[in-house]
Amino acid sequence: MDSSVIQRKKVAVIGGGLVGSLQACFLAKRDFQIDVYEAREDPRVADFTRGRSINLALSHRGRQALKAVGLEDQIVSQGIPMRARMIHSLSGKKSAVPYGTKSQYILSVSRENLNKDLLTAAEKYPSVKMHFNHKLLKCNPEEGMITVLGSDKVPKDVTCDLIVGCDGAYSTVRSHLMKKPRFDYSQQYIPHGYMELTIPPRNGDYAMEPNYLHIWPRNTFMMIALPNMSKSFTCTLFMPFDEYDKLVTSNDVIDFFQKYFPDAIPLIGEKLLVQDFFLLPAQPMISVKCSSFHFQSHCVLLGDAAHAIVPFFGQGMNAGFEDCLVFDELMDKFNNDLSLCLPAFSRLRIPDSHAISDLSMYNYIEMRAHVNSSWFIFQKKMGRFLHAIMPSTFIPLYTMVSFSRIRYHEAVQHWHWQKKVIYKGLFFLGSLIAISSTYLLMHYMSPRPFHYLRRPWNWIAHFWNTKHVSPQRPWTP
Repeated sequence: MDSSVIQRKKVAVIGGGLVGSLQACFLAKRDFQIDVYEAREDPRVADFTRGRSINLALSHRGRQALKAVGLEDQIVSQGIPMRARMIHSLSGKKSAVPYGTKSQYILSVSRENLNKDLLTAAEKYPSVKMHFNHKLLKCNPEEGMITVLGSDKVPKDVTCDLIVGCDGAYSTVRSHLMKKPRFDYSQQYIPHGYMELTIPPRNGDYAMEPNYLHIWPRNTFMMIALPNMSKSFTCTLFMPFDEYDKLVTSNDVIDFFQKYFPDAIPLIGEKLLVQDFFLLPAQPMISVKCSSFHFQSHCVLLGDAAHAIVPFFGQGMNAGFEDCLVFDELMDKFNNDLSLCLPAFSRLRIPDSHAISDLSMYNYIEMRAHVNSSWFIFQKKMGRFLHAIMPSTFIPLYTMVSFSRIRYHEAVQHWHWQKKVIYKGLFFLGSLIAISSTYLLMHYMSPRPFHYLRRPWNWIAHFWNTKHVSPQRPWTP
C-alpha cells in the first residue's frame, strides 16, 4: 500500500484507558493519524482512585504486547513478582501453591500508574492527539463519523477511516453496533460483588510475604491481597451481595472478620477496616460476550468493549493487551488492509474471548473453594510432575493461560484432554491396585481354589475325575 495513503488514514480511538492508550501506541507506529477520545479527565492530573491503589496481575500475554511497543522493561520494573498463591486457612495456617516453575511468575502492577505510563508513551508519537473530557454521543461507522461532546458542551462531528471501541464493559461504541443486523450480545451479572480494602505497611515494610498472591478462601466467598510498591497490600473482598447486606454496622463488620478472616484484622487494623468497608458500596461484576467484534472495515471492538470478563483468572487486562498485539500482527499480515484485517480479527478472537470468559467463571470456584481440598493440591502436584517429564504434552492450565500465548480456546481443549487422560490413568491404576489386592487377599486366605484358577487344566482334570467317572461294566458270573 502506498505510504501516502497510509499516512492519510485517520483513526478515532474511543477510550483512553489501558487498552485504548496501548492501541494508540500500536497504530501510531504505522503513521496513522490517531485521535483518542476519553470521557474522563486526564488521570495524570486527576485522581480516580480516591486514595486507593488498584492493582492488576500482568502475565506473559500482556508483557508480550508491551514488549512490541518497547514498554515491557519500564512496566516490569514497577511490578512486584508473585510466584505462588499463599493460602490462608481459617485456623491461620498458611500454605504456598506455586503458579509454575521457579522462573515463572505474574506481576502485581498499579493500574493507575500503568495507565499514566501508557498515555505518556502514546503522546510521545507526533501522530497521536489526546482529547480528555470528550464523551461519545453518536457512532456512525457506515459513514465513518462519530459525534463527541467536549468540555465546551458543543457536539462535534469527526470523520475517520476507522473507529476503535476501547471504551470498556459499558461501551457506547458497542451499543451502537448492537443495532446492526446479526450482532449477537449477552451479558451476565454474577451474584457476587467486590470491595477494596488495604493492608498498610508495618514498620516500613510489608506486613506479609510480598511475592505471593494471598488468598483467604471461604467456599462461598474469599478475600485476596496483592502487594504494592508502597509496601502496602491491596485487598479485595469477593462476596455475594446478600452477605454484604447483612453487614450494616461497624460491629457487624468486625464480628464478620473475626469469624472468617481473624488473621487479617491485626494486619488491616479495626479502624482502617471499618473506614475502608464503608467508604464505597460493593461493586458489581459483569461478563459480556458479543459477536462479531467488527463492522465492515470501519469499526472494531477491543478489550472489555468486546469481552468484559470477571477478574478471577487475572486475564482481563492481559486479554485486552493481546487484542492489540493480535490486531497489530494481522495488520502486518494483510499489509494494513482493514477490509481483510477486521474480519480476521473477529474470527481469531471471538472463540478465545469466550473461552477465557468461561475460564474466569470457573477459576472463581477454584480460588474460593477448591484450593482448600487435598484433591486440588494433589492435582496441582501431579500436573507439575507430568509437565516436568513431558513438557510438550502435559501443560498445566494455568501455565497455558498465564505463561504462554497458546490461544485461550486451544488451552481449554487441551486441558479437557489432559483431564480425561489423567482420570483414565488414575482409574486404571486404581483398578489394578484393587485387583492385585483382591488376588493377594484371596491367595493367602484360601489358596486351594486359587490353585485351580492358576492352572485351569488341573481344574478340568479334577472336575472330570470327580463328576464324570465312567460307569463300570456290570459283573457277570
